[in-house]
Amino acid sequence: MAHSLVGKDLRILIVDRRAPVKGSSLASTAMIQHEIDVPLHALQKSIGIRKAQRVWQRSAGAVEQLAQIVRDLDVKCSFQRKRSLFLAGEEYGARALKAECEARNEAGICAEFLSVASLRERFQISRTAAIDSAISASANPAQLTAGILRNALIHGTEIVSGVEIKDIRTFDEGVVLSTSEGALLSARHVVFCTGYEFLEALANKSQKVISTWALASRPKLKRPEWLDRYLVWEGSDPYLYFRSTRDGRIVLGGEDEAVEGAYKNEAKRERKTKMLVEKLADLTGIAIGKPEFEWSAAFAVTPDGLPMIGSVPNMRNVFVTMGFGGNGITFSQIAAELISGEILGHHDADWDLFPIS
Repeated sequence: MAHSLVGKDLRILIVDRRAPVKGSSLASTAMIQHEIDVPLHALQKSIGIRKAQRVWQRSAGAVEQLAQIVRDLDVKCSFQRKRSLFLAGEEYGARALKAECEARNEAGICAEFLSVASLRERFQISRTAAIDSAISASANPAQLTAGILRNALIHGTEIVSGVEIKDIRTFDEGVVLSTSEGALLSARHVVFCTGYEFLEALANKSQKVISTWALASRPKLKRPEWLDRYLVWEGSDPYLYFRSTRDGRIVLGGEDEAVEGAYKNEAKRERKTKMLVEKLADLTGIAIGKPEFEWSAAFAVTPDGLPMIGSVPNMRNVFVTMGFGGNGITFSQIAAELISGEILGHHDADWDLFPIS
């Protein structure tokens, strides 16, 4: 996407940089968590204690800021504040969750360690341990996006779709983009929000594209009362995750595979859907039956589970945010704060947290 800021008044042009794909669809489980894929105590070992704490603190702050935006703009998107239940699994057992709980509390992020007995009593789940924490949410992602864009339109933003950006050149006073139709767009600044797509110039071996699967049940499904207050995921690889919706659906996903094109296989999607339904039933006793919706998609990851947010090397006034891992909505909010601050001359102290490799 390209954002152009012109003159003293903020004027933004949002451009879909790709031509629409025939038969494409939009789907998201919309679990808005401050918890990132790599637990805090593990992230501390790779990037250092203080930096890892700042990443998690910034993620928690992003969830709070999103909640404030929804309130301020009065966006009707089924936004609900949720707690999070992180279950012990094959990758992170009871001992690891104990260390994780201590690391979060040391960072000022409140977390409660649940023993096997407490977990069984409160949630009727049989695992060796869990972490109960706040600062999460859920929403209807299409309505959330539409509500924010609608507000942007009211304030003078122009939104253009079906425009494919083919090239970019930077100059002393701005940036020029060329489209597939031969048109030229000029801007003071450009921000590429490419999600799981890598800008070719920034691709590296640490970025991997894998496949993931998800589904949604029919509405008004029988479920435990506590689930309407929680997002649930587990310390396994791949991990199972699930939540409920306001109309009583269960949305769940997982069964990731480190094969980029596996999600396109229809037979595999059927097998993965069956496995997800069975895993949920084994864990919670919830019987989904035949899901109403099933989907699969490419999914990008990095070893630390963090996005890349910053300036494109050797391109003045050009920024990029590439999302990795399972926190796209939260990371997008962080990127918006960091990059807008940089453009407006208010350098953010956390600018160094998500470097462009």
